[in-house]
Amino acid sequence: MAGGDAGSTVLEDSFWEGETMQVTETLSQGLKRAYKVVLPASDLAERLNGQLADMQGKARINGFRPGKVPVAHLRKVYGKSVMADVVQNAVNEVNKKILDDNGFRLAGEPKINFPEDKEEVEKALEAQGDLAYTVDIEVLPKFEIGTFDDIALERAVYAVPDSEVDEAIARMAERNRAYTPREDGAAALDGDRLTIDFAGKLGDELFEGGSGNDHDLVLGSGAFIPGFEPQLVGAKAGETRKVTVTFPADYGAANLAGKEAVFDVTVKVVAAPAEVKIDDEFAKGFGLEGVDKLKEAVRANIESEFAKMGREKLKRALLDALDKRYSFDLPQGLVDQEFDGIWRQVEEEQKRSGKTFADENTTEETARADYRRIAERRVRLGLLLAEVGEKSEVKVTDEEVSAALVERLRQFPGQEKAVWDYYRNNADALATIRAPLYEEKVVDYIIAKAKVTDKPVSKEDLLKQDEEAAV
Repeated sequence: MAGGDAGSTVLEDSFWEGETMQVTETLSQGLKRAYKVVLPASDLAERLNGQLADMQGKARINGFRPGKVPVAHLRKVYGKSVMADVVQNAVNEVNKKILDDNGFRLAGEPKINFPEDKEEVEKALEAQGDLAYTVDIEVLPKFEIGTFDDIALERAVYAVPDSEVDEAIARMAERNRAYTPREDGAAALDGDRLTIDFAGKLGDELFEGGSGNDHDLVLGSGAFIPGFEPQLVGAKAGETRKVTVTFPADYGAANLAGKEAVFDVTVKVVAAPAEVKIDDEFAKGFGLEGVDKLKEAVRANIESEFAKMGREKLKRALLDALDKRYSFDLPQGLVDQEFDGIWRQVEEEQKRSGKTFADENTTEETARADYRRIAERRVRLGLLLAEVGEKSEVKVTDEEVSAALVERLRQFPGQEKAVWDYYRNNADALATIRAPLYEEKVVDYIIAKAKVTDKPVSKEDLLKQDEEAAV
């Protein structure tokens, strides 16, 4: 009965012992199903009486001996609330039966539509009339996974040269360089570290984020806006200078991009850089035996980071291949939910940056269509990975979740216990830790089945960002 109304099907079943209910399928269209359910008044009354009889032996009501409260009185006092439980249990059991009998898996919560006629509902709650309602559900699609051994992928591999290791160590040395205050009246040279207070203005108004106190700035480091640092060369401790700069046109804050600002800068300390020697003593400062061990550690760290990048590109290539290979109906409820999440992020980013769709050379309509396609891709791949994980029995252990949670705690220094308790006491929050681990394991499982060859690439190619997120 796929494709249209299917009102001719009537199922009768012994739902509770001695009773009958009717479930009629009224819609079978794509992944959407609708059913009309009729729970007879006689069966509701039987279940209600059973519940009240159970209460009779436990009820404690003033004026009646324990266990001797008449059922009629219990019905008068508690009938509607008990019947509400009876109806809720019946609805839950009907939903389960629909799923079990048809082998459905839900894509979202069923939508229960009770009668709008209050009198009809009241009669049902009093067991004076049948309860007829409808159930709307959307089910997960069924599809064949097949095999993955015919998927060909390339893993981007970057060979780290010795020069890059040396440059990384040089940066470490620079970050750990000592500075010595120059004598009073000495002018700042390029490479000196200044301790400054500064306050930036657009016109006559201070702007947010444009002020700071006791900030250390190494001249020539490029840490500040282009043109800022050169104007402080030659400054002396105790001197105040006006520094005029223009924010880059592509500056992240739209209210500052391309605008001229004037900073009042007070130089508090001028310090000269001390010489740094990259030798065994320097390496011992990092807990290593000597400079050779330092180079080994730095190389391993760099190679690990580039390997992660290569793995992300490999994952993206795999997901692209899977997206092209599989096509099946998608639950629109899941697509809508994913799209809504994406669109909220788009709107929040626009509010933060002040940019519009026109600034991105597009329109809202086009953007919505593009993000809708991204939502569909994410849902399709998410359903596929979930199915592969289930079929291949991929598991994420509690130990793996705990290790990942510990890594998350590092982002909240001083709040570790509160964050730990939050995740451990919130199943939905903990699921956000478990889900990425599960996805990565499923991806690894598929990659192990595919044909993967290493491809040497340049650093630039490895660092090049893909236009869309993987999932």
